[in-house]
Amino acid sequence: MELRAKLALLADAAKYDASCASSGSEKRDSTQGGLGSTEGMGICHAYAPDGRCISLLKLLLTNACIFDCAYCINRATSNIRRARFTVDEVVRLTLAFYRRNYIEGLFLSSGIIRSADYTMEQLIRVARTLREQHGFLGYIHLKTIPDAAPELLAEAGRWADRLSINVELPQIASLKELAPEKDLPAIHGAMGELSTHIADAKEARRTAGRAAPPRFAPAGQSTQMIIGADNSTDGQILGTSDGLYKQFKLRRVYYSAYSPIPDASAALPPQPPPLLREHRLYQADWLLRFYDFTTEEILSGGEDGMLDLEADPKLAWALKHRDDFPLDLNKAPREALLRVPGLGARNVDRILEARRHSRVKLADLARLRVPLRKVAPFLVAPDHRPPPGQIDATGLRQKLLNPSAFAAAQPAQLSLAL
Repeated sequence: MELRAKLALLADAAKYDASCASSGSEKRDSTQGGLGSTEGMGICHAYAPDGRCISLLKLLLTNACIFDCAYCINRATSNIRRARFTVDEVVRLTLAFYRRNYIEGLFLSSGIIRSADYTMEQLIRVARTLREQHGFLGYIHLKTIPDAAPELLAEAGRWADRLSINVELPQIASLKELAPEKDLPAIHGAMGELSTHIADAKEARRTAGRAAPPRFAPAGQSTQMIIGADNSTDGQILGTSDGLYKQFKLRRVYYSAYSPIPDASAALPPQPPPLLREHRLYQADWLLRFYDFTTEEILSGGEDGMLDLEADPKLAWALKHRDDFPLDLNKAPREALLRVPGLGARNVDRILEARRHSRVKLADLARLRVPLRKVAPFLVAPDHRPPPGQIDATGLRQKLLNPSAFAAAQPAQLSLAL
């Protein structure tokens, strides 16, 4: 098969893995030699601080696989066209795309070829060749194979910026039914190995002084869960994510809505879940990681273990906890302000800084591009007090979900530069 045909086939086959967006790597450039650079954030369909869209060449080494996971288009029994890159072909493609300024790095995954160890060796050879033989300093994300030998996982972290192992499904029973060759304890064991290596490398760099110790996956590790392939509730999904964050210090959990595949197993749903469900899970995940919400608090905004699809999770929580509002914009502590719908963590910190110098008005929030319509019912400020009874009004939910039905007064002049 020609290289162009392989590229079309194996790039398309990689689209089901959502966990390629990345951030947090160490900054590198080629001013002292080598090829490529990393900005430290915003890889793969994301944006760097200067507004640049940065992307990765996203490939499977092969779409052939000895596993027969029911939800996977590349499963062993799937009747699809197969292809496989050689190590040299992936290296040449990566360098050619980089030199044409199409990409800034590589995301490489693979079906399982022969064995977990053999597959992991091939992935490592690509990364090692790029680094050692071509001085490639760009971003590399390797999808690691959980059953691979610990020494192979350890070597992968030497060459990659980020490593990831997909847990696939939130419940062990679902994994046993739909992906019987996969072993959740083995996946957790591999995550634990990577977590230990990452922590050890960070500590070594912290205490090394001028002597730079070997790097190990400086952008950390991530994972992915498929949403809607089994009967897991949002509560079970978020509970699994919360446990992974706490136990393995993951950088990200990605959520990928199940997409029906040809000749699918009867155990799989015939229709995909609403994409809005995936979006709400990402929003809830953000509340877990950056807003100090617990899973129980997030889920209290919905019903029966599922998130509210109409309202974002923070607004849904606030509407179920109206007794906590309205808050005084100039007296409420940080943890309380973080729970106000429409206030992000960065803006809360700016508000706290501004409060040290003068009283903050609702009008001042417009300078921060805060949606005044959304925050106004939940805040008291020198220039604003919600109408009596508004916070308890039965129609508040619909007014907030329907922007045309509720318009906050826009300030004519702003009194504070934040």
